[in-house]
Amino acid sequence: MIEFQHVFKSYGQGKNILADINFRIDVGEFLFVSGPSGAGKSTLLKLIGALEPPSRGSVTIKGQRTDRLSARALPYLRRAVGVILQDTHLLYDRNAFHNVMLPLAVMGLNSAQAANRARAAMEKVGLSGKEDFYPVELSGGEQQRLAIARAIVNRPAILIADEPTANLDQESARRIMDVFRDFNRVGVTTLIASHDRALMAGYATRTLLVEPGRFTDIAGVRA
Repeated sequence: MIEFQHVFKSYGQGKNILADINFRIDVGEFLFVSGPSGAGKSTLLKLIGALEPPSRGSVTIKGQRTDRLSARALPYLRRAVGVILQDTHLLYDRNAFHNVMLPLAVMGLNSAQAANRARAAMEKVGLSGKEDFYPVELSGGEQQRLAIARAIVNRPAILIADEPTANLDQESARRIMDVFRDFNRVGVTTLIASHDRALMAGYATRTLLVEPGRFTDIAGVRA
């Protein structure tokens, strides 16, 4: 499903943010990515989401090497990956409902199906009744949940999230983690970057630990 082989990542002439990273993730796994700020967690997730190419080495997603895909083919691979970044990239000139519907419109889904799936996704993250609200009218936590609804509405094969509970209270964080777990239980491969050790202790069975100059794959144990 996901495989990194001798992956290096740097920007411009700068030093490597990631160096010689090797791991494999099988279909349906639930993992955390952990480590200090600036160690490369977000970069790792962007490589998995095919949002960035590796500088060296190979990243293979669903049997396809991302560095060998054409500019035309990459968007089709990205449709299989739901991505929630720390910067939510919401469209502030559209209401919450239309933000969630956008990926379905890009896929060409008819309006009735798209509307039903968008409402279901918003209900899943606790935003029923907020359909007509614009992002600026939502709290930071609600904006994060809106970004999650947009990521899951497409029913992706892979779901990756960068600190998805950072702006949420404990109850909301648990609800969102249960959403991720529900998707994982039906086969969605799920990776979550987090600093929250208590959160990881409750959900993780495998952790990719990214530290400056070091990468550790901790399998089969609690974080």
